[in-house]
Amino acid sequence: MRERGTGGLIKVKGCRYYYAVIYRDGQQIRISTKTSDKKKAEDFLAEELRKVRTGEQLAKDLNQLHYSDLRAGLLYDYRRKGNKSLQVLDDGSETISSGALKALDDFFGYQAETGDKKEDPGVTVAQITTRKIKDFIAKRSADGAANDTINGSLALLRRMLRIARDDDEILTRIPKVNLLKHGDPREGFVTVERFTKILEHLPDNLHPLLIMLYTTGIRLGEAKQILWEQVDLNEREIRLPGTQTKNKSGRVLPIGRALFPLLQQVAPADRVGEVFDATNLRKAWHKACVAAGEGTLTKVEGKADPVYNGLIIHDLRRSAIRNLIRGGNAEGIVMAISGHKTRAVFDRYNIVDADDVKTALKKAEAKNLVPLVVNSVKVLPAEVRK
Repeated sequence: MRERGTGGLIKVKGCRYYYAVIYRDGQQIRISTKTSDKKKAEDFLAEELRKVRTGEQLAKDLNQLHYSDLRAGLLYDYRRKGNKSLQVLDDGSETISSGALKALDDFFGYQAETGDKKEDPGVTVAQITTRKIKDFIAKRSADGAANDTINGSLALLRRMLRIARDDDEILTRIPKVNLLKHGDPREGFVTVERFTKILEHLPDNLHPLLIMLYTTGIRLGEAKQILWEQVDLNEREIRLPGTQTKNKSGRVLPIGRALFPLLQQVAPADRVGEVFDATNLRKAWHKACVAAGEGTLTKVEGKADPVYNGLIIHDLRRSAIRNLIRGGNAEGIVMAISGHKTRAVFDRYNIVDADDVKTALKKAEAKNLVPLVVNSVKVLPAEVRK
């Protein structure tokens, strides 16, 4: 066992700062010196060792490490790996587009620095226990979040903790984060008639984007990044480079008959920058669905905005895939359009419903592939049927 009050400096892979390694009561503690200057790091270490010998509080131990530190490590990892979900907001702060991070931020009390208001780092890491994680699950469930939605947040939290333990090496033990059982795949589909009705209640500027989503099954995040230079109206196609797609594989998207005239009417001089406008998309979608009878808005006490329940924008992706399959296209072609790389995920979108089954049987009957036994059927007497 190392003697109390001893330690040294180490360099952590991927970090430019030195870490001070200190031994206190048989426990190893690692503290970032926040400097890449070795002399300054040595001075920092000497001061922390002095605090150990005198019983003073260290610069940062487990009780001083906050949720914000875990969060920063996650965003750094996303940035380093070029993850497409990382977004930079207008105020310069970073977040993850799925909304899973915001749910964690709200629950653990994190608030980014805004204007004159300083950052609120949230709870200490010591408070992020298995019990606390179960409380998070219970709250999200009470708010009406589905298991898969909650899992998105849990996966981020688990990744935060593992980065702190394995990469940054500032934690030696982490609480276990168990994901919930996957819910059944969503079965929200939109027929052409229902989609058209929703469009009637949406502002014109959003029509091109939503038609693109409904006809190709492209992901919303991918569609929002498309630039005019990627559009070829002569060939009626849009080219997505691998740097712009979730699975990092480039693909070509067709421009359908509904979208083509909307893009064509844009003056050549205005064909610069992003193609699709997504201003106030979610709020506009919720209002349009409510007006079209496809959703509801319910006022909840304690919440400024009403809670929406109904068709979601992602249902357009699911609908596009089913429409393309029903149109007689091979599944491999549909996967190439939608951007699905694995069959398992694709199958969660390509859900077969009762009408599909009935249609399949009718096709088989039309080709005399199903025996039609009619005359030989015996009707049982009433007393036997009972």
